[in-house]
Amino acid sequence: MSKHQSCSPVAVGSAPGLPPGERRGGAESAARPPVQGEIGFVGLGRMGAAMARNLTAAGRRVIAYVRRPDQIGKLDAPGLRPTTDIVDLLDCEVVISMLPDDDAVREIVFGRKDLDGLAGGMMPGAIHLSMSTIGTATASLLASEHARNGQGYVAAPVFGNPDAAKARQLFIVAAGDPTDVERCQPILDSLGQRTFVIGADPGDANLVKLLGNMMSATALEMLGEVVAVVRKRGLDPLPFIDIMTSTLFGGRAHKIYGDKIARQTYAAGFVLPLVLKDVRLALAEAENAGAPMPSVGVVRDRLITGIARGYAELDWTALGLIAAEEAGLYAVPSVADD
Repeated sequence: MSKHQSCSPVAVGSAPGLPPGERRGGAESAARPPVQGEIGFVGLGRMGAAMARNLTAAGRRVIAYVRRPDQIGKLDAPGLRPTTDIVDLLDCEVVISMLPDDDAVREIVFGRKDLDGLAGGMMPGAIHLSMSTIGTATASLLASEHARNGQGYVAAPVFGNPDAAKARQLFIVAAGDPTDVERCQPILDSLGQRTFVIGADPGDANLVKLLGNMMSATALEMLGEVVAVVRKRGLDPLPFIDIMTSTLFGGRAHKIYGDKIARQTYAAGFVLPLVLKDVRLALAEAENAGAPMPSVGVVRDRLITGIARGYAELDWTALGLIAAEEAGLYAVPSVADD
């Protein structure tokens, strides 16, 4: 059996009364104490900035690496110390990365001529807590490099948008050495509402994240298509969405995104190029596993179409806009967030 055919959670320090693999609250590791000192943070976009502020709100001291000096003024939370020199992060017990793609994470870990890499500079025993959505091959490469330098690597990608990050409502999927995961758990508790620990292979956490995103992406595509049919027949799509989400389709994706697609609002959250990046990664994982995902291929083509039409800065709810246009409906790419 392939190692990716089963992603069943394993009980790594599960709290009493919770399902195996699910954590709430931060039990301390018997082997090593949880992280107490400053936390390094790389990747201060909309998600990362919200997460870094939540850490400081929880009483943590954070050193945040920013590439441009003009970004420093945007990071004014108490306890948050911005720096343009990544060397300032290398003495931290834990460095969190929240970056847009595989290339960005590889660069931070391996470095370049004018940038020190985490793997070459972090202390032995320190942990790189990678919360980016990346491919499993990249996760394995990074884990091996950190292990070669005597460091830990924990993958902990998240489900949730920037608003969820601000509200500490993220769902976190974590994998890595059990001791390292346990040491990071209090940090994860400050960032999300639940952590699911699924095993020791960091790549497994990234696989779960990618496949979860594909479930959401295909749901949005289907919502866009059925709303286009409803509108083409001259009906108001809002009552239709209300019926569907009150009966058979009451999940978060259908409720949150169905309403936005019906109202034709596409305020940027998860922008189309980043969705397309995840779709391509997921299709590569599927091909490597010999398991076709034809519905995801449809989403890929829709995203390419949307970006070609100038919608790159819109949220992935713009899959509904593209479906409407393909149906010959007049659609206004509104970015109002009702």
